Amino acid sequence: MVRMVGGKPRPFGDDKKPKGRAALLVAAVVGTAAAGGTALSAGGGAASVESGGGSSLQARNSGKESARKGKHEDAMKRLGLKTLKKVAKRELKCAPYAFGQVQEFFVRHPCKSLSRMLLAVADGGGNTVVVTIAWVRMPKAVDARELRDLADRDGSGNIYALPDALLKQAGVRFTGDHYASRLDSSLLVIAEATSGGGRPADAVLEDAATVAADFPVP
Repeated sequence: MVRMVGGKPRPFGDDKKPKGRAALLVAAVVGTAAAGGTALSAGGGAASVESGGGSSLQARNSGKESARKGKHEDAMKRLGLKTLKKVAKRELKCAPYAFGQVQEFFVRHPCKSLSRMLLAVADGGGNTVVVTIAWVRMPKAVDARELRDLADRDGSGNIYALPDALLKQAGVRFTGDHYASRLDSSLLVIAEATSGGGRPADAVLEDAATVAADFPVP
């Protein structure tokens, strides 16, 4: 993936050099995606998000069960996280909301629909986690599979997340460190989590992204 640092492109996940990961860049930070957003609350505090067993395999599996049923708030609650804000939007085209090689792919292979969601959740210690999810419906399963192979490759570009002014003010960045994708026939789901304030634990960020990837199309 590519992010902008100091006006220059830089691969997502460059800090920790993760392999096979893609990232969703917050459109409000770059100012290029033409989609509306809403305000999200960002918490503070220095405690890590660990209450609720966010790093527990049992908590993650329980959260995924709720996620598959479309129970967003309950899914996050099982990770010890409370939902603060949620906004979703649906588009009929994908290319205008993508960048890099992924955008080029959509020009050659138009999608059938694109849905995006921005979710802010928090623990009881003042830490906030921001999750961004994108659901891409392609005409054929083979198209979705090719898209996933491309999007999961570092430096290939991806889909912009819904923009939000407060995310920009808070300096929220999606780095690709906590990322998950899911393929279901012709549907590709991409989710990523990052800190929106405070110091949420890496395990909680990873769990939040993994569980969010199981959300059905809104």
